[in-house]
Amino acid sequence: MPTLPTPRREVDSPYAWFRLAIAMLLATIGGIGIWSFVVALPAVQASFHLDRGAASLPYTLSTIGFAFGGVLMGWVADRVGVIPPVIGGAIALGLGYTAAGLAPDPISFALSYGVLIGFLGCSATFVPLVAEISHWFVRRRGIAVSIVASGNYMAGTLWPPLIERAIALYGWRATHFGIAAFCVVTMLPLALLLRGRPPGHASGIPSAPPSLGTLGLRPATLQTLLAIAGLCCCVAMAMPQVHIVAYCGDLGYGVQSGAEMLSLMLGFGVISRIASGHIADRIGGLAALAIGSLAQMSALVLYLGLTGLDALYVVSSLFGLVQGGLVPSYAIIIRECFPAREAGRRVGVVLMLTLFGMALGGWMSGEIFDLTGSYRIAFANGVAFNAVNAAIALWLLWRAHQRTAPVRRVGVTA
Repeated sequence: MPTLPTPRREVDSPYAWFRLAIAMLLATIGGIGIWSFVVALPAVQASFHLDRGAASLPYTLSTIGFAFGGVLMGWVADRVGVIPPVIGGAIALGLGYTAAGLAPDPISFALSYGVLIGFLGCSATFVPLVAEISHWFVRRRGIAVSIVASGNYMAGTLWPPLIERAIALYGWRATHFGIAAFCVVTMLPLALLLRGRPPGHASGIPSAPPSLGTLGLRPATLQTLLAIAGLCCCVAMAMPQVHIVAYCGDLGYGVQSGAEMLSLMLGFGVISRIASGHIADRIGGLAALAIGSLAQMSALVLYLGLTGLDALYVVSSLFGLVQGGLVPSYAIIIRECFPAREAGRRVGVVLMLTLFGMALGGWMSGEIFDLTGSYRIAFANGVAFNAVNAAIALWLLWRAHQRTAPVRRVGVTA
C-alpha cells in the first residue's frame, strides 16, 4: 500500500506555513483569556454585588499573570519545545474557566483568572508560539512573527461578541463552562500538530549565528534597552487604547463613538502587524521599529491638535495602522541579535515589559486626567514616552549601520 509523502520539514517551506496557520489559530483561541472578562464584567459585578473597582480585580490579575507567565512559558519552550507549554496552557484554560464558573466568591473568581487563565493559560499561547515560529522562517520571518502576534488582536475581534451573546442567553457561569470545554477540545489536538523541532534544533546542528550580533553591546545591556523601549512604546500606546472611549464622552460625542474608534483602532492594528512584518523582512527589525515608533509618535501629536469627531475617527484609524507593528518588531530584533536557543525567554522578558507599559500608561493617563481635568497633558505624556522609545530604536539602528558599513565597504572594494 503506497504511503503518503512526508512533508519537508525545512525553514520557509510549505510545512513551515502550515505550522504558522496552526500557531495563529492557537493564539486566537488562547487569546480568549485576555478578553473574556472585559465582556463578563457587568454580569460578574452584579452577581457578586461589587463596586466597579473591586469587580475589575480579575482583569488586573490576569494581565499581570499573562505578563509573568510569558517569561516562564518562553523559558520552557526554549528547553523542551512548544508543545508542552501549549498543552499545559490548554489544560490550564480548561481548569481556569471551570473554576471561574464554579467560584463561590469574588476572590476565588479573581484567582482563577490570575493564576490559571492568565499566568498558566493564555500566556502559553503567545510568547512560545511567537518565538517558535521565528525558527521556521528566514526570508519571511518578519511576516510570520507578525501573523502569530496578531492572534491576540484577532481574539479581541472575534471573541467579545460571541461571549456577550452567550452570557445573554445562558448566563456568565455557563458561558465560562462552555469556554473551558471549547479550549480543551480544540487546542489539545491542534497542539499535537506542532510536533517536531525546527531543523537545527532537531538535528543537534547549531543554529546560524544571529545576523547582527549584540551590536557591540553586552547582551544584558541590549536586553535592557529593548525592555525599556518596549515599556515606553506601550505607555504611549495605552493612552488612546485605554481612554479613547472616555475621551469621546468628555468631548460630548458619546461612548458609542469612542467604542467605534477603538474597534477601528484594533482592526487596523491587525493590518499594521502583518504589514510591519512584511516591511521588517526587507529592511530589518530595528528599522521597522524605528519607523513604527516615529509614526506612532506623529499620530499621538495629531490627537493633541484635532478634537473634531470626524478628525478623531481618522486619527484613531491612523493610530491603529501604525502602532500594531511595534510589539512584533521586538521579537524580530531578538532573533536578529541573540542566539536562537535564547529566543523564548528573551522575547518573554521584552513582551512582559510591553504589558507593564500598557498597564502603567492606562493608569498614568487616568491620574493625569484627574489632576488636570483634561487629556491634553496625558497625550503629551504619551508623546514624551514615545520619544524615549524612538531614541533607543534610532540609536540601535545607527549602531547596526556602523557595524555593517565596514562589511559593505570591503565587499565593494573587493
